[in-house]
Amino acid sequence: MVNDGKAFPQVEELSVEEANKFFADQSFCAVAEIDSEVVVLYILHPNNIGRCGHIANSSYAVKSSKRGNNIGEKLVRHSLEKAKELGFRIMQFNAVVSSNKGAIHLYEKIGFEKVGVVKKGFLNKDNKYEDIILFYYDVEENL
Repeated sequence: MVNDGKAFPQVEELSVEEANKFFADQSFCAVAEIDSEVVVLYILHPNNIGRCGHIANSSYAVKSSKRGNNIGEKLVRHSLEKAKELGFRIMQFNAVVSSNKGAIHLYEKIGFEKVGVVKKGFLNKDNKYEDIILFYYDVEENL
């Protein structure tokens, strides 16, 4: 998914060693398997530190062949519940790429609020800049 250059900010895939450290540093990681194949994953972590440490951030990945089966919605809802369980009060997404219509539709369906746009905030793999959208969800109030 990183190689697609459409949604994740990373340019290079992580090595196994880098991935182990990256996932170990998260507040929570989850995967789901279908027929012994990992088809989805998400990470959950603080969006910031200190006085902003109550705000969570999460990233999701669904294998393209498994999209359209409500797996993403289950993932996002699970992450919101897990965020609340871990003491986060807010979920904030910093960089939802504007062409990611499926994600935008899902977040709005769940109740996330669009709070801003960063013009040309994402560099696609084809070297074209695209807007990113910031989303907000009050975990404490809505769950």
